[in-house]
Amino acid sequence: MTRTFLFATITSMTTITIPQELTQNRNLVAVPKVAYEEFLAWQRRTKSARTFKPTPAERKALARARKNLVKGEYLTLSELNHALGIDN
Repeated sequence: MTRTFLFATITSMTTITIPQELTQNRNLVAVPKVAYEEFLAWQRRTKSARTFKPTPAERKALARARKNLVKGEYLTLSELNHALGIDN
């Protein structure tokens, strides 16, 4: 079984048929091709900008920092500034 959807535009009306298996979970989104291509380009830029892969030493330091945070063993920014003599 297929479902038919109508998409109206100012100049004409286009009918497209979407197979039922694509609409079963109701998460189908239809966007113009240009918008989709812009999204893919943005996604590639964002993905390449957020590729932080810590070294084993950095992972160990992060784990230690997280444990200290849970224990409450940390300095606030204002405490750090005071300790360094950078009081405003």
